[in-house]
Amino acid sequence: MTIYATLIYVQKDNHTLMLHRNKRENDYHKGKWNGLGGKTEPGESPEECAIRELYEESGLKAKKMQMNGFITFPLFDGVNDWHVFLFTVTEFEGELIDCNEGHLEWIPNEKLTELNLWEGDKIFIPWLFEDRFFSAKFIYENKHYVSHTVSFY
Repeated sequence: MTIYATLIYVQKDNHTLMLHRNKRENDYHKGKWNGLGGKTEPGESPEECAIRELYEESGLKAKKMQMNGFITFPLFDGVNDWHVFLFTVTEFEGELIDCNEGHLEWIPNEKLTELNLWEGDKIFIPWLFEDRFFSAKFIYENKHYVSHTVSFY
C-alpha cells in the first residue's frame, strides 16, 4: 500500500520549527525530531494536507509556502511505501499551540542536523535551503538507513 504524506519546515530568522515526537507511546517516530506534517486525507492535495497539518500541529497558518521536494520511502514502516511531499513555509500567522504529538521548538538552522533525526533527514534537510527542487528515494530496513538516490531540478 502507498501512503501519501507531507513534511513542513517553517522557517523564521534562520531557525526552523521542529517537532520532538515524545508524547505518544506507540509513535513510530518516538524520540525523533521531525518537521510537522502527516498523512493526506481522501481527496486532499499535498498543499491542502500541508496547510491542515501545519495548523493542527502548531496553530500556525501558512501565508507563503513552497514545495521543495518529494521523497519515496519504500516499505519505510516495513509494510507501506511512503510518498512524502516536502514544503517550506517562510511567511505565516498565528501563535504556537501545545502539540499533542510532541514538543515544538525553533531550532537554529546550523544545528538542525545535530538533532536526533532519522539518518536520511540529516541528508535531505540541507537540500531544503537550496534553490532547486529534489526528488529522492531513501531506503530503510528495520528503522535503519541503508541508501538513497536523488535527482535535482
